[in-house]
Formats: sequence, C-alpha cells, structure tokens
Amino acid sequence: MNSVASNLFSINERIARAAERSNRTPDSIELVAVTKGRSVPEIHAALAAGVTNIGENRVQEAQQKYAAVNPVVDPARSGTADKTCQWHLVGHLQRNKVKAALDMFSLIHSVDSLRLLAEIARRSEAQARRMKVLIQVNTTRETSKYGLNSEDLLAFMADAQAYPTANIIGLMTMGQLSPSPDANRPAFALLRSLAEKVEAEGFPGVTMQYLSMGMTNDFEVAIEEGANLVRIGRAIFEPTVE
Repeated sequence: MNSVASNLFSINERIARAAERSNRTPDSIELVAVTKGRSVPEIHAALAAGVTNIGENRVQEAQQKYAAVNPVVDPARSGTADKTCQWHLVGHLQRNKVKAALDMFSLIHSVDSLRLLAEIARRSEAQARRMKVLIQVNTTRETSKYGLNSEDLLAFMADAQAYPTANIIGLMTMGQLSPSPDANRPAFALLRSLAEKVEAEGFPGVTMQYLSMGMTNDFEVAIEEGANLVRIGRAIFEPTVE
C-alpha cells in the first residue's frame, strides 16, 4: 500500500470513529482532498485510493490540473470504476474569477459577500444552471480570515433571495491554527447553531445540507460538532511521522 493509500485508510478510520461519537454513520461524512501545491500524479494516487472530491484553493492552480485529472479513469490501471471526480473550490474567490470557477467546480465553499453571490448568480443564469455554494462564516473573529460575521448571516440569507441561481446548500468555516484541536470546538459549534437558525427561518431555496469545517489538525472535533464535509490535505499527502 502506498503512502497516500495508507494515509487515507487511517483518515477514514478516524472519520468513522468521530462519526460514531456523534451518533452518525461514517458514510454521512464526505472527505474533500485538498490538493493545493500537489502534483497531478499525487492527485491520481488519491483518486486511485478512493477519493472522489478534490479541493483547490485557487482557480488558477485548479486550471493547471483540471484537464489532466478530469476524467481520471483507467480501470485497468487504477482498479476503480469509471467516474469523474467532483471539484470543490475551498479558498477565497475573486469576482473576476467566477466564470472560470463555474467551468470547473461543482461546489464553491467560500462565498463571503453579497457581491460575490450576485456575480455567481449572474454567471449561473447565463449558463442556465444553479451553482451550488456554501456561505463562509468567520466564527473565530480573526481579521486574517474571510467570511461573514455570525450576526450578519440571517440578514445575508434574506438578501440572497434575490439571487436564486446561486444555490445555497450550507455553511463553511475555518478554525484557528492551534496545537489543540479542542480550541476550535466553540467555532464549530457556533456554525452548527447558525445552520439551525437558518433552517428555522425557512428561506425558500436554501438548505443546510452541508457544514464544511475541519482540516488535518481538527477534523475529528469538527465531525463531533456536526461537520459532514471535511477538508484534508496534509494528512493525506505527507508521510506519516511515527
């Protein structure tokens, strides 16, 4: 078993245990393999090991890889079924990159302003589609991070009703860098609470299907607090240190 496959096996076991602790099934949690700075062969190795969701931080970097990776399949080589992976944009999106993003990504995790949502809606309407998006919330109050303030979320959702071709299906947040995974538990719990408030308002066309939170250092805590999309890069691609 190669290192990527071995790392994924370990990660999936940890995801399963965290899901069980939160009284959910492991298959209710989706893994997004974050491939920022990773090569096409590394991405192929992850896909051969069972990854189905690829996450990129920047549109430009994704463009360099997308054609080489999608579609991925060579069943004789990989032993996997013929399928095309789903691409997720997990980093900040500039409005002038929206058109290019819509050409590649099936889900944008990082919508953080009404102007960006409006541009996604405009471009989606021109393509006769509804682009799936998550709204990014800054639950740690760090000035270095993008995202809405938590107290502004409900008003944002009300204003978002003007842009139905941007299909809001959940929320995203980023924890703070900390040696203690539990340091981010309050931020993750806050996002879950916000999702419950959005659901209670019953905004037409809005669902809270996904909570995208948790990365290599804290994904287990995120799952315990309700995450069902976890964004993991380093733990997949870097050798495990014994």
